[in-house]
Amino acid sequence: MEIRNKVRSIAQDLDVAKITVVGVPDRPGIAAAIFDPLANAGISIDTIVQNASVNNITDLTFTVARSQLSKAMEVVRPIAMNIGAKECVSDDKLGKVSIIGTGMQNTPGYAARMFHTLYENGINIQLITTSEIRITCIIDEAQVKKAVQSLHKAFELEKTE
Repeated sequence: MEIRNKVRSIAQDLDVAKITVVGVPDRPGIAAAIFDPLANAGISIDTIVQNASVNNITDLTFTVARSQLSKAMEVVRPIAMNIGAKECVSDDKLGKVSIIGTGMQNTPGYAARMFHTLYENGINIQLITTSEIRITCIIDEAQVKKAVQSLHKAFELEKTE
């Protein structure tokens, strides 16, 4: 019996910037204190990652469009200092690459194949996010083209470029 490849396409986006609030106190209301003012400023947030807390301190990382990075930093810096975070850092040289298809979530191996393919090509993953139809990795912008090409090959998709 032939197993159908559930990955239907590979997507890329070079309009990615990352903000990390380092040393955030891990207590109720912190995420709201950071994300409510960003929403009120009209800044859209994409990927959000909060690390596990060590001694009730954590790091909170999220991505925004590059065009919104300076505005987002203006909003977040004073909040970070107010809540007792250690610092607020950013990186605007990022991109994201995604594998897209239905049924991947219930079929083992798709995330592992994606991560292994990126590893084999010397591409470091900075953030990972998943949904029912997509696995997305935030990587260095200089590696996006190579990532897309290697994932096309790994998932046996016809090259479109």
